[in-house]
Amino acid sequence: MRFIDDFRALSRPQRTAVWAGYLGWTLDAFDFFLMVFLLPEIATTFGTNVKSVAVAIMLTLAARPVGALVFGLLAERIGRRPVLVMVVLGFSVLSALSGAAQTLTQLLVVRTVFGFAMGGEWGVGASLAMETIPPKVRGIVSGLIQSGYPSGYLLASAVYYLFFDSIGWRWMFVLGLAPAMFVLFVRLHVEESPVFAEREHAPGSSPFAPLADLGRYWKLALYLVVLMAAFNAFSHGTQDLYPTFLKVQRGFDTQTTGTIAIVMNIGAITGAMLFGPLSDRIGRRRAIVFASLLALPLIPLWVFTTGAIVLAIGGFLMQVSVQGAWAIVPAHLNELSPPAIRAMFPGFVYQLGNLAASGNDVWQAGFAEAHGNDYALALALFGGVTAVILAIWVMFGPERSGEALHGGKP
Repeated sequence: MRFIDDFRALSRPQRTAVWAGYLGWTLDAFDFFLMVFLLPEIATTFGTNVKSVAVAIMLTLAARPVGALVFGLLAERIGRRPVLVMVVLGFSVLSALSGAAQTLTQLLVVRTVFGFAMGGEWGVGASLAMETIPPKVRGIVSGLIQSGYPSGYLLASAVYYLFFDSIGWRWMFVLGLAPAMFVLFVRLHVEESPVFAEREHAPGSSPFAPLADLGRYWKLALYLVVLMAAFNAFSHGTQDLYPTFLKVQRGFDTQTTGTIAIVMNIGAITGAMLFGPLSDRIGRRRAIVFASLLALPLIPLWVFTTGAIVLAIGGFLMQVSVQGAWAIVPAHLNELSPPAIRAMFPGFVYQLGNLAASGNDVWQAGFAEAHGNDYALALALFGGVTAVILAIWVMFGPERSGEALHGGKP
């Protein structure tokens, strides 16, 4: 395939920048999903319920926009590479410290700071990659970077399966130190973004200039926050409560539920790798619309069937749709971002959208419980509605597919 040949033709610095973006997002997701697997055991240790421990996830999400803003601004001043090192090292150490918490309050504080560090990774890593590669491979690289999210979920699932019974939840968090090794890779092999390198030799500007630029582009920022809220609702609304649906409503055991979840994430990676390159051929908006609306005919197979094999097929195909749409996000946000604040802007609007959609699990669970634990209905309604909203909203927005990511006005 031509796009594979184009990817292979990248120079060594370009390829390492791409792998830095992918691995950074994978390891970010890995540390995040460790917490999701450990909620019941943490609740037992601290003598509380799962709902109280789940506040840690909410606080993590709430702190991410702040981290995206602070580390994004820092990346505009000192470079993408050193900030990427900083945030990965930060959330790795904080993951390990989570295992040392002696009270629930201590854990909540640590996970809040963890979210702050985590919030800086996606925007900085994506901008480093997108500013380094040529436009013709931006779609496939976008899909590769975004596939890091389900890759991290898969990695966390495997670590949980292999080690939890023997080491317990505290040492599981210590395993979250593993991403710190990625810092060595970045330091030894990854070069600074050429866009930042050019700007570094330009006349200096005020450290507050990026905030002024953010204010100038507030309309674009508002549009993208709504877009990312729809994206995050589409993703979390089809993923987070699906295991609960499988266990509570379909009555599957842990092994069957886990197997279906693994198949689902393989579908997510597949979708990201398919739709990223497609967006180079048909455009970012058309690819997002195509992928998101593909979810609608899949809903009956996804939640209204009963057999494990059929549901696994439905979960696989649904996540091809969901993460297929998401595959375009790294390229689309970077192409739309003002050049002077590209390290800060994409991550900031992304995380604000994530914060805006952070209550979707609570809404879905409440709706299901009010309808006799009908999680299938809650998932179907939420997944279908958010798919349509996403498709409509993106079609009324701008697109700059293939935009040169240097100099000039956006």
